[in-house]
Formats: sequence, C-alpha cells, structure tokens
Amino acid sequence: MTERGQEPGVYAISVVARLVGTGQQNIRLYERKGLLTPDRTAGGTRQYSNEDLAVLRRISELLEEGLNLAGVAKVLELEAVNARLQGELNRLRPRRS
Repeated sequence: MTERGQEPGVYAISVVARLVGTGQQNIRLYERKGLLTPDRTAGGTRQYSNEDLAVLRRISELLEEGLNLAGVAKVLELEAVNARLQGELNRLRPRRS
C-alpha cells in the first residue's frame, strides 16, 4: 500500500511498537492487510524505516477517528494518490519569478 522511498529500514518491530505505542501483533496485521511493507533482512527479519513509523502513526490516528482497517486502507491509498498528483502538478506548473 505504501510507496517506499529510498530510506532503508533500521528499526526492529519491538522498537517500532514502543515508538508508535501499539502491539507487535497489530503491526503484523497491518502488514498482512497491505497497509505497509517493511524491508526484510536476508534472514526475513522485518526492518522499519522512519517512513514506516509515519505510516503507523497515521494508521493509529485514523483508527482513533473510528475508521476500520478497510477505511484506513482507502484513506492511505487516496492520500498517496493525492500526494503523487500534487507532485505532478507542481512539476507542470510554470515557475514564477
């Protein structure tokens, strides 16, 4: 679901769970639902980036607002599309001096 940037994952799931204030099982569930895709080591260990932390915080906000995971997925998808389109628009607009 999330579009990965260039930043590599460096945080273990236990650290991320503490930083975001949620359980490791929730983070695994969000991954299964396609809400985020952490990097993996050669051995398969999840490694989360600051970008992943931002996504997890956004998921928490949306859940607190009463959305279910399907709603969260749709909002994240629409936000990603909006950001991409805004970037394209900014590139196409003539620069003003």
